[in-house]
Amino acid sequence: MKLIILNDYDQASEWAAKYIRNKILQFSPGPNKYFTLGLPTGSTPLGCYKKLIEYYKNGDLSFQYVKTFNMDEYVGLPRDHPESYHSFMWNNFFKHIDIKAENTHILDGNTADLQAECDSFEKKITAAGGIQLFVGGIGPDGHIAFNEPGSSLVSRTRVKTLAKDTIMANARFFDGDLSKVPTMALTVGVGTVMDAKEVMILITGAHKAFALYKAIEEGVNHMWTVSAFQQHPQTIFVCDEDATLELRVKTVKYFKGMMHVHNKLVESPPSEPKKN
Repeated sequence: MKLIILNDYDQASEWAAKYIRNKILQFSPGPNKYFTLGLPTGSTPLGCYKKLIEYYKNGDLSFQYVKTFNMDEYVGLPRDHPESYHSFMWNNFFKHIDIKAENTHILDGNTADLQAECDSFEKKITAAGGIQLFVGGIGPDGHIAFNEPGSSLVSRTRVKTLAKDTIMANARFFDGDLSKVPTMALTVGVGTVMDAKEVMILITGAHKAFALYKAIEEGVNHMWTVSAFQQHPQTIFVCDEDATLELRVKTVKYFKGMMHVHNKLVESPPSEPKKN
């Protein structure tokens, strides 16, 4: 497990974007070899998405041969609702890059058979060859995707009832009105994300500090579902200084002492493809 500690949100976002860029470029995707990327929503990944858009516009990166699978979607919220995760992804990322619509996969929370939709999503991931890199964020209670506290750590894509804390946290996106926030969602399972070849979790802000402490310094616990990734062979936690406030000083010092090695992971490749 790697813990990457940057000074602030912007630096953490840029580090994560450079890591994604390098992984795609090193993979050398093509018509018969797609790079599969798992993606989150929420405020945390926005800075990362902005940097990836910048790399695309600069000609440093193409998403033509990338397939994406999003972590979750609300149940019952129209697809074109401004707060649906479908709208979020297209407005904040997809419409600004060269990814093809048919290569973006977002769960449909309005389908008649929700469990069939979840099962189909798992099959699409398998058919794509699995996820190369799953990027995620967490809630203050340590949940990954909508795997709320108490979720099975081997769970698959399914329907979940949202915890009150999650509903309250998301109310800011619905004019502060709790009654407008969906109470159910479709979400990939912890086991779904664990199946990815690599997992990168973005954790920023003092309000996520206790969750990071639980993820790094304490044991695996289904009440803090992000802690499951201690057992993944290729996990990277990317955080800012504020998110480390609950960690022991020696823990922070230990991981900061390896940054000179970890920063090599985001160095610009020797040759980067340019758009025609």
